Amino acid sequence: MRGAAERVFITGMGCVTPLGATEESVLDALTRGRTSFVRSPVLEGAVCCPADPAPLDGTSAARWRRRRYLNRGAALMLGAGLRAARNAGFADALPAHAALITATGPMLDMDPGVSAVARGGPLTDTDALWLLRWLPNMGGAALARHLDIHGEGLVLTTACAAGLQALGEGMRRIRFGLTDTALAAAGDSRLSPGGLLGYARARAMYRHAGPDAPPAPESVSRPFDADRSGFVPGEGGAAFVLESETRVRERGVTPLAELLGFGASLDGGNLTAPDPEGRFAAAAVRGALRDAGLEPAAVDWAAAHGTGTVLNDQAEARMLETVFADARPAVTALKSWIGHGAAACGALELVLLLAAAKAGFIPAVRNLRTPCSSHLDFVRERRSLPGRIGLLESFGFGGQNAALIVRLAG
Repeated sequence: MRGAAERVFITGMGCVTPLGATEESVLDALTRGRTSFVRSPVLEGAVCCPADPAPLDGTSAARWRRRRYLNRGAALMLGAGLRAARNAGFADALPAHAALITATGPMLDMDPGVSAVARGGPLTDTDALWLLRWLPNMGGAALARHLDIHGEGLVLTTACAAGLQALGEGMRRIRFGLTDTALAAAGDSRLSPGGLLGYARARAMYRHAGPDAPPAPESVSRPFDADRSGFVPGEGGAAFVLESETRVRERGVTPLAELLGFGASLDGGNLTAPDPEGRFAAAAVRGALRDAGLEPAAVDWAAAHGTGTVLNDQAEARMLETVFADARPAVTALKSWIGHGAAACGALELVLLLAAAKAGFIPAVRNLRTPCSSHLDFVRERRSLPGRIGLLESFGFGGQNAALIVRLAG
């Protein structure tokens, strides 16, 4: 273990996203403007953004007989985590003492056998270990098994803030000497009938209604646009190997990015709607800046949460206007590319940013025609990366707020 105040770097990245399961495929999609928005096959009028249907292909878990006990989000997390370890130069195992911080959401698609039992059918109709698909730590347990991890394990289920919180908690453990290596992994999927119906009932998700022909699926995710009408559910897995500066030097590896600061807060108010003034989201952002030892003017770009819902985007825009009143970072919103990845969204969006940064650009906010704020510098067309220091934001149901400051390599 290392001393306090260690610098923390990302040395490996893995993903299973709607834009692909490699950095190269993600970059190609961003460059060509390719997305995977489609009409939902399970809920009329809905649009979704699916990831690779076989997330474990090409990994050591491809033929694992227990994989059937993982729900979709856990399988996406496992696939991303195994890719991240390999990308960081760890072929079969991370250091045994590594910390494992995972972010996940609820299992919303009930197994048919369990449904039958709930209706009074025989217990013998269920799989012997059906309960495992409902447990939030199964993705992490699978990663620990396949990567021989025996250090501290932590599972975060803090709604849409969880992915960034996993990165922040991993950073804190390394910075303060609890470990020198951590795997932060996130995975979630809400494309099942249960997930889509829940969002539709909450009136947060885009859903076409009326006699007119529905618009093209790729056109309906519209973060910060005056005509936005709800988010598009997505799915995916993303994982990052984090290491201390001491460990990076010992291994002689080249980092992808440095984690500079993390902040989190609670609205303590409405269970689904954000604080209208964004006061506590601002507290999370200011906390991340303070943790990084930076002023707002040092931030070159911001990856906003940008769901495309009326209330969330307005509150977030107001918050950004307040925090960055004397600065104008370039603002993008990456859910316009991959949909809303729920508990994994912040981690998935970091994948896109790291891939684009290697090619020297920041992705645009797709479908943004009439911005809801004239004071923010929205990236409406792809532009050269304005600088290395950036902010990522994630805000979730229950008033969960998370913000992360990163410095990209280069």
